[in-house]
Amino acid sequence: MRRVTTSLLLATALLHAEEPRQISGIYPSLAMFNDEGECGTGAVVPWADRLWVITYGPHLPFGSSDKLYEVTPELTQVVRPESVGGTPANRMIHPESKQLFIGPYIIDAERKVRVIPPARMPGRLTGNARHLTDPSGKIYYATMEEGLYEVDVKTLAVKNFIRDGNPIKKGFKIETQLSSLESQLPGYHGKGLYTSQGRVIYANNGDRDKRVLTDPTTPSGALGEWSGEGDWKLVRRNQFTEVTGPGGIEGSDPNAPAWSIGWDAKSLILMLLDRSPGFQPGAQENELKTRSTWQSFRLPKVSHSYDGAHGWNTEWPRIRDIGEKDLLMTMHGAFWSFPKTFSTANTSGIRARSAYMKVIGDFARWNDRLVFGCDDSAKSEFLNKRKVKGHIDSVGQSQSNLWFVNPDTPSKLGPAHASGAVWLHDSVKAGDESDPFLIAGWKHRSAWHIDHTTGESKRIEITSDDEWLRVKAEKDCKDFSVIITLSNGDDRGTEADAIFDGIARIGDAKSHTGVFRPRGENKRTLSFAADAGYYEMGADLKLAKVDDTKAETFVKTKVAIPQKVITLDEASVLIVDDRGRRWRLPRASKDYDAPTNAGDLRICREVATERDMLSACGTFFELPAENADGFAKIRPISSHNLRVTDFGGYRGLFLISGVNPDAKAGEHIIRSDDGKAALWAGAIDDLWKLGKPRGEGGPWKNTKVKAGTKSDSYLMWGYDQRTLTLSHDQNAPVNFHVELDLTGTGVWVTYQNREVSPGEPTSLTFEPSVQARWLRVTASDDCEATAQLKYE
Repeated sequence: MRRVTTSLLLATALLHAEEPRQISGIYPSLAMFNDEGECGTGAVVPWADRLWVITYGPHLPFGSSDKLYEVTPELTQVVRPESVGGTPANRMIHPESKQLFIGPYIIDAERKVRVIPPARMPGRLTGNARHLTDPSGKIYYATMEEGLYEVDVKTLAVKNFIRDGNPIKKGFKIETQLSSLESQLPGYHGKGLYTSQGRVIYANNGDRDKRVLTDPTTPSGALGEWSGEGDWKLVRRNQFTEVTGPGGIEGSDPNAPAWSIGWDAKSLILMLLDRSPGFQPGAQENELKTRSTWQSFRLPKVSHSYDGAHGWNTEWPRIRDIGEKDLLMTMHGAFWSFPKTFSTANTSGIRARSAYMKVIGDFARWNDRLVFGCDDSAKSEFLNKRKVKGHIDSVGQSQSNLWFVNPDTPSKLGPAHASGAVWLHDSVKAGDESDPFLIAGWKHRSAWHIDHTTGESKRIEITSDDEWLRVKAEKDCKDFSVIITLSNGDDRGTEADAIFDGIARIGDAKSHTGVFRPRGENKRTLSFAADAGYYEMGADLKLAKVDDTKAETFVKTKVAIPQKVITLDEASVLIVDDRGRRWRLPRASKDYDAPTNAGDLRICREVATERDMLSACGTFFELPAENADGFAKIRPISSHNLRVTDFGGYRGLFLISGVNPDAKAGEHIIRSDDGKAALWAGAIDDLWKLGKPRGEGGPWKNTKVKAGTKSDSYLMWGYDQRTLTLSHDQNAPVNFHVELDLTGTGVWVTYQNREVSPGEPTSLTFEPSVQARWLRVTASDDCEATAQLKYE
């Protein structure tokens, strides 16, 4: 009897030690929920043999339903009872006291949790930094509205230097004497905080100007510094996020450089604070301040989904140590290698690794994997509404999850096509020099010089091996641009990875279809209105039929597939956006034109917080919010022949409805117990594995055009092998004028003028170094014209 009991106990122990189910590195059981309009991951930190995670709601300086989570090595989630919520994203390990500061929580080496309640330190906590004069005994906290606090690491006594910009909630009792100093630093929506070179550095990336809600070019944000008294001092008036240095989460040596990453309408901006030439080690603090200076660099953007001037679209980009030679940086949809040695003496080594689509708030190396804390599904779509989505509802409850990947994953996702400008409609004087712009790491590189006052443009192919490009103006010009485009091509094939084998193809006669929506009311399940009835699914990923007519009707109504939101004509896919702008996209296959498919497939849906996915005629596209310029900055992710009825997020997973009835249940196929309903599940970044974007189409196909009338804009960005074919119906030659929009904002340049003889279609192939967002064509004569592109 004793032996049997021992065996049972051993079996039970092994069962408990078994890792929970995961798909593509996402564990549904680790999903995090709150009762707010958003549930982002503010910080992810390994500490004391656990992974510690905090979530945040959208604007909650006095607490919320968000939690502090403790994740065990066995991947069991523990919701800590000390949780007070809020909008926190700060984290710092304080070596002297052996404590982790994460959100308002202080965790010692034995995992004891203490809390600084919002009543003692109100504000949306965004960053921590080492103290200027007592680094072993005190720590700084900054808030998103420019507040600055000092906290004693032993007693947790709080002192306020700069008042948080949020008005105190009526009836909310404050326990700390708040400063009367209200910051005059421009901008708001703070992000980073760090101490270096005798100063505390602070970054914000938003502004209260109403124009930021619609115009991504509006001046916004600020980089500031504080020397121990008074207000923040402005360093640069642009949007900035991360501020850190070689010491990372523990803080740096006072003599170490500091880095801050941000952006404007032109490009990413990297600021470096470092010692000036001739600085002598051992200098006093006042000399350290005067002998260190700020330098600026520019990097290209890979994604424009982060471009809103309000700053809401960025989350918290990071530069973190992941146990490798170089640091890992996340910024504007790309993973970057960032050298720990980046300084005045060594500015080489920054490289784009690959593109991604997840919205990442923080990340860390935990054991043998990278862990990304994501912002997956927000109940509030904020400003991200558009007619191409119809009037569908968002998720019923905000939720996010962690994403566990191999350390080499940041080098293996999407191609990092990139672009940026050093000058964009700027006034320059002869002899002016631009900031250095990163060009290293790409094979195909071009710089376009445009004099907008004369309309003259010139493309220069960059063939040097230099790290940085600096441009010098040869003459005065009141309206001048220099735009750089960068690409390594796309070495993906056209065959979908085997993980997609269970999804029905567009030509299949049958598929398991339906629409779905994560439920509200804290049920934490997925509602799936399938052809065979109504089903629900929870963290165990078991799809079970449920008798709930009300819930079934609700999901069918709230997320019904909208009709006629795009137009399919002979030339291509036509979309008219919410501002009346006309855009044309390629078809990967004309099979999607069939009447049985044209109105039955989801076209557009939010798939991560403030990020939409467009699915049109066999291609998935990343579609920025309208406040980040929307369709003007769309980019293709992958092309396919799948019959995708619906798609969206749940517990951090990316789900697709449209499974082949003969597909067996497996890692990616979730099949109901009765076998009559199914979903595909993975990570949104699995979509890169479908294959390179491809397709055919153009602005015209046997289209009657007027002489001198410009065609619609046709998408060119993100495609690889590109051939344009031109023809017409006239009895005399017709000249076709081919233009490229380099930015998506109407910076058109002439690519070629091509004379086309009667009855002789003319083709031209674009060199790999020629990259642009959009293409348009003009004919010299009235005619019936064709301008079609093939992307292979």
